[in-house]
Amino acid sequence: VQLQASGGGLAQPGGSLRLSCAASGSTFSNYVMGWFRQAPGKEREFVAVISRRGVTTAYADSVKGRFTISRDNAKNTVYLQMNSLKPEDTAVYYCAASLSATVSSSQTLFRSWGQGTEVTVSS
Repeated sequence: VQLQASGGGLAQPGGSLRLSCAASGSTFSNYVMGWFRQAPGKEREFVAVISRRGVTTAYADSVKGRFTISRDNAKNTVYLQMNSLKPEDTAVYYCAASLSATVSSSQTLFRSWGQGTEVTVSS
């Protein structure tokens, strides 16, 4: 599956952004989808994950209550709605796809990755 992330940009603290990740080349509903991020000078980390049908989600503690992951299997797209943004949310955000049935934050299960979209939170 090929993944194309978009929607990044500059936001003020307390603001919102919605990231999108469009999938192509394979049956989207077969994949557990995740969002990860990498801040400058830091390792890539888990943000959120959603099951194949969108029933189950999980979040990193740092974004819980502020970010929402969702998917539209008819549009082959997964979204990340980011509210109440903080400067520490500044990072390159990656979407990723996993064929494992497990809804997991483990990056090793995600074999397909998008190119990343940059999010900067600053006043």
